[in-house]
Amino acid sequence: MFSLGIVGAGQFAGQFARLWRLHPGVGDILATDLMGERAARLVAEYDLAGTVPSYEAMLDSDVDAVAIFTQRWTHGPLVVKALRAGKHVYSAVPMAVTQQEIAAIIDAVGDTGLTYMMGETSYYHPATVHARDQIAKGAFGRLFYAEGDYVHDMDLGFYDAYRYSGGENWKATASYPPLLYPTHSIGGVLGAWQTHATSVSAIGVIDERGDGVFDRSVSQFGNDFSNATALFEVDGGGAFRTNEFRRVGYPSHIRESRFRFFGTDASLEQLATVSLWQDKNGVEDITAHLLPLTTLDADDPSLAHVAPALRDSFTSGSAPVHDRSRLPAEFATTSNGHEGSHHFLADDFVTAVNTGSLPPVHAWAAARYTLPGIVAHESALNGGTRLVIPDFGDAPSR
Repeated sequence: MFSLGIVGAGQFAGQFARLWRLHPGVGDILATDLMGERAARLVAEYDLAGTVPSYEAMLDSDVDAVAIFTQRWTHGPLVVKALRAGKHVYSAVPMAVTQQEIAAIIDAVGDTGLTYMMGETSYYHPATVHARDQIAKGAFGRLFYAEGDYVHDMDLGFYDAYRYSGGENWKATASYPPLLYPTHSIGGVLGAWQTHATSVSAIGVIDERGDGVFDRSVSQFGNDFSNATALFEVDGGGAFRTNEFRRVGYPSHIRESRFRFFGTDASLEQLATVSLWQDKNGVEDITAHLLPLTTLDADDPSLAHVAPALRDSFTSGSAPVHDRSRLPAEFATTSNGHEGSHHFLADDFVTAVNTGSLPPVHAWAAARYTLPGIVAHESALNGGTRLVIPDFGDAPSR
């Protein structure tokens, strides 16, 4: 059993505070936030052990691990500080925003031997789980192509989310480059296909809404791309394509990440409401096998500070394809989210810390889910020039 500090008490923290509070492998939980009242509210809602005044105070405390739910461009340096301070780390996505930050995390994990896990939901997406199972059986034949989309329109929740997290200057950060948030599309592909990206060519679409979001003159990131598409070459032969769309006529509240896999013997294709397994003889509708059942009451307090348009992302239960047999019994009747991923994310981190094992999305995997997007954004800024993607290699055995 270990103690945990939650860093950042925003819209996502409540879901995981609740799960870790229930988990028998976690002891006392503390919280901190730049806005102290948010940390205090999180503690009150989930009966946590208390607050600390700052991140530095959290690192100086005797907590064994920290879970970082801060703004997406801040993760890299915060993770390194925590590891160097002797804390295990769970980090929300993305891993980091530069290759140098990723390298620093991998160095820190290697030097300290501590647990690092990136909380990528798509690794546990039902389509990814099913594809991973079928690949292990050889059912695809030779897998040679895949697709992963993160299609989440700004109008469906992101305006409210950025206002909540960004304050008066929220438009400066709402312009976050789509390809620097790549893990919900790349992670679902590489979470099944055991390879890594070696090169990329990407195209960005300049936004035309004219509302001050994705406006270079306003953007903290100098970004005016609202949509982007990237084509990746993979090690061992083949390719995958990802879409990161923020202006799109698509019901992202139903399914925001979706995946397709094509092999020489069979293929898997997923749309918003339909999932199909296909071979040379015909088509099988496997929608029911991959469909998470909604289990969360609309009045659940863990949704209290989530933008209403985002709530469907948090209310899914597990799908039949999910193996819940190793989850703690305490999770059986509590809320889940993001197509059944939250229970597995929370439990995998606890298991890794308590046993010293590598979590599924460890630092080396997280680098392979994150760095391709960073290089893809550079490609898009250069008109689609094909660029080489560095690789940090496989995780060392433990």
